[in-house]
Amino acid sequence: MTLLTASVSNRQGQRQAQPYGHTFAAWRNGCPDPWHAYTHHSFVEGLRTGALPRSAYLHYLIQDYVFLVHFSRAWSLGVVKAETQLEMKTCARTVDALVNHEMALHIGTCAAEGIDEATLFNASEEFENLAYTRYVTDAGLQGDFLDLMAALAPCCFGYGEIGTRLAASAASDTPYNDWINTYAGEDYQSVMVEIGRMMDDAVARRLGDDPQNVPRWSRLQHRFTTATRLEVGFWDMGMRAS
Repeated sequence: MTLLTASVSNRQGQRQAQPYGHTFAAWRNGCPDPWHAYTHHSFVEGLRTGALPRSAYLHYLIQDYVFLVHFSRAWSLGVVKAETQLEMKTCARTVDALVNHEMALHIGTCAAEGIDEATLFNASEEFENLAYTRYVTDAGLQGDFLDLMAALAPCCFGYGEIGTRLAASAASDTPYNDWINTYAGEDYQSVMVEIGRMMDDAVARRLGDDPQNVPRWSRLQHRFTTATRLEVGFWDMGMRAS
């Protein structure tokens, strides 16, 4: 095997191993400690084992519903910042998935606990929620399409990664299987794969074939890392209710 063939083979293997694309994989690898703290947080492990207090879960769901309202608005900015039809369509479909599908988990679970949708929509935001949602929105307003994608990516792909891991290892009697199945399910996963491909195309279009060696890459990495740390804070907020 020649060096060139080996290199091509390695890249193909990396592609196969990264269902959400090269860009996300590079950003995740650029902040291993924050990423592990986010995806293996005690809140996440409580979902997996079933030990998470119900009060913490409901508090999180209420705050996450409010988060998704702002997150959907941020994804709408992607349509404004897009340069291609593919980018516009992917962002529009993601808004639809968030508003008409992912929010349904929160509405249904909270309704069973006597919390109606109007209460969810008008819930007061915790400081961690304010910090995270406004950071993402600011990335879209102040920056360009890539700034916005770097800030949005940790939530999207992190939940996909967490859902996949928990689906394979969760306790059979955990009461949080609905949450796990939502993010491990084909509907969510297929959207994440589509977003990952779109992000790869967007990065190549704007930064070329070797984006990690472009000066701007460090700025995008910083946005991704900051959003990942804000995800950790969001789990902390949920645990505080227990």
